[in-house]
Amino acid sequence: MDKKHLVVAGNIGAGKSTLVSMICDRFGWKAYYEPVAQNPYLEKFYRDMRRWSFHSQVFFMTHRVKSHHSLAGDPHSVVQDRSIYEDAEVFARNLYEGGLMDDDDYRSYRELYHLFTQLLPVPDLVIYLQASVHTLQRRIAQRGREFEADIAPDYLENLNRLYQQWIDGFDLAPVLSVPGDELDFVKNSEDLHRILDGVEARLRDSQKLLFPDGV
Repeated sequence: MDKKHLVVAGNIGAGKSTLVSMICDRFGWKAYYEPVAQNPYLEKFYRDMRRWSFHSQVFFMTHRVKSHHSLAGDPHSVVQDRSIYEDAEVFARNLYEGGLMDDDDYRSYRELYHLFTQLLPVPDLVIYLQASVHTLQRRIAQRGREFEADIAPDYLENLNRLYQQWIDGFDLAPVLSVPGDELDFVKNSEDLHRILDGVEARLRDSQKLLFPDGV
């Protein structure tokens, strides 16, 4: 198989990092996780979100571009945990719709986003982990990260809405949507194998329906 670039996308608590690791274990591919660089604007952002939202989001986007550029030059097949598309289409849009980024800043951000995405190679496959707020909350509680403990269900619901809007309109690469409420790839090895087999099948045939309603 030629070199492949996969993206695993999904809301907070959907299981992206876990699935990235499992895909890499199965196929011997290389994982690219979310950039860990410290955002110098983050503390300011939490004090005054409207004032610093643009700076913070541009910082995240530029680090995502650097990561995307690095994996594009990697000779190995790679699996990426979250993408530049989600930064713009979900998280920055959520700030804008919530009144935390003004029109001029959001317009400038979108112009940068479109410039970057025109220059970057597109992935071979986007795996979208769908999950209800109930499932997301359960998984967030199970992993016990203190900074995630107070995430409001309304916030997760709004991100789910924006994720679905993005996926519905995304046509740059094939998409494999995984019903995370029905398939527990962490605890059930059969569910994991279904997903991994689905990844192989979708890479061979981008139009094949793999997880019809009512799995």
